[in-house]
Amino acid sequence: MPVLAALDPRHTVAPPGYSRWLIPPAALAVHLCIGQVYATSVYKNSLIARFDVSQTAIGVIFSIAIVMLGLSAAVGGTWAERSGPRKTMFTSACFWAAGFLIGAIGIATRQLWLLYLGYGVIGGIGLGIGYISPVSTLIKWFPDRPGLATGLAIMGFGGGALLASPLSRQLLSLYDPGFDPARAGAVASSGALVGLFLTLGIGYFVIMMFGVFNVRVPPPGWRPPGFDPASVAQKPMVTRASVSAANAIRTRSFWLLWIVLFTNVTAGIGILEQAAPMIQDFFRDNGVSAVSVAAAGGFVGVLSLFNMAGRFVWSSTSDLIGRKPIYVLYLGLGMVLYVLLAVVGQNATVLFVLLAGVIISFYGGGFSTVPAYLRDLFGTHQVGAIHGRLLTAWSAAGVAGPLIVNGILDTQGKPGTLTASAYRPALFTMVGVLAVGFIANLLVRPVPERFHEPDTGGAVPVAPAEKTDPVALGPDSRPAAPAVGTQQARLWISWALVTVLLGYGVVQTLTTAAKLFTE
Repeated sequence: MPVLAALDPRHTVAPPGYSRWLIPPAALAVHLCIGQVYATSVYKNSLIARFDVSQTAIGVIFSIAIVMLGLSAAVGGTWAERSGPRKTMFTSACFWAAGFLIGAIGIATRQLWLLYLGYGVIGGIGLGIGYISPVSTLIKWFPDRPGLATGLAIMGFGGGALLASPLSRQLLSLYDPGFDPARAGAVASSGALVGLFLTLGIGYFVIMMFGVFNVRVPPPGWRPPGFDPASVAQKPMVTRASVSAANAIRTRSFWLLWIVLFTNVTAGIGILEQAAPMIQDFFRDNGVSAVSVAAAGGFVGVLSLFNMAGRFVWSSTSDLIGRKPIYVLYLGLGMVLYVLLAVVGQNATVLFVLLAGVIISFYGGGFSTVPAYLRDLFGTHQVGAIHGRLLTAWSAAGVAGPLIVNGILDTQGKPGTLTASAYRPALFTMVGVLAVGFIANLLVRPVPERFHEPDTGGAVPVAPAEKTDPVALGPDSRPAAPAVGTQQARLWISWALVTVLLGYGVVQTLTTAAKLFTE
């Protein structure tokens, strides 16, 4: 089968006997790659030196990428649902890799606008499409455990920084032997930066292709053995009906969830963006911080671990207690933790790290739980498209969070002279932000029947390709899944790949984080 033909939705339907546990590693292969966007600070100083511009001029690259993530997810969500996960994941890989390659040209020619266009705009489009493409597929494969499924995938996005940060430092050292990543303000050569971008672009494309050709969608009417959809529909806030993306944005529940996601992300991203200088400032006395630059880097690594773990643990927990209660935890307990961080966080390093870590775990959990929340309210029909539209809240929060924190800190003094008291106004402001989200979550209600898709009988509408394509509709005409032994081997290889990638990042991060408690 030609490669491009294999991307067609008609050839993405799983054959009989296909294991649904092959889908999570396919999703992780994509999310582990695009999660690199959280590791841009590793080479920020080197880019500043290369282009001889301000921190803001380089920092805006990250902002462009996040804004494009939200916009492309919102605009391309319906197309992604129509085209299927294989075509959209392939498109994401092409845009993401192209972003690095164009960025490398910009670095080599010293054209900053090419870096904006490549990594920011084109790479950002790859981010948005890649973020949503596997999620709705996982929800369809795991109707019995949607929180666990989305937690597995989006955990990879949080883990992407764990992989990319140490890998980027090691690649820069490889291409520039004089570069010392442990030295504050270390700058790599332009050649090393070009080599880094080229290596990441090609490497990520190869890994994402693994996900592309491993992903499948379940055939119409498929359900896990022993699963009764009625048992899920009996839970509060869960519907068996379906709502289109066009109708979803007309509901009050959608916009209440938009506020919930916006407030949760705004509060969390404010800490993430300021993490390293924040822990140094909290333990500063007479102008000298008790926390070194290396230890502050370890703190960032610890937060990454909490971010990744929270995406899986809290989202899986939501399958047991429900989506609305878990957001009561994120937002309600989050307010308490922000107050404690402001009031007693400076008393001990361990206490500060623990409080900040749990806050960031709620930040990650909010991302991974929201697709399952959307599935509960709007059904699976166009959940990917609805999720894409909701991610505009992330784009807005990515601007609002840092602006609030940095704006308040600018009124408190100059960087390097701040203490714990300077952060209290910002932290108490975030308590107010979370309170708004807490109230919005309490107001979420089931979607009224007038927004439901008609004549579905509570079932998910069949996509046009599934109605007309004999390969999709005729299970007897499709080849069976590989033999049990072959499929088991494929499962082991799939999970081994993503485990090795994640394990490398976790080990490297723990090694760095150890400096936080050993110095």
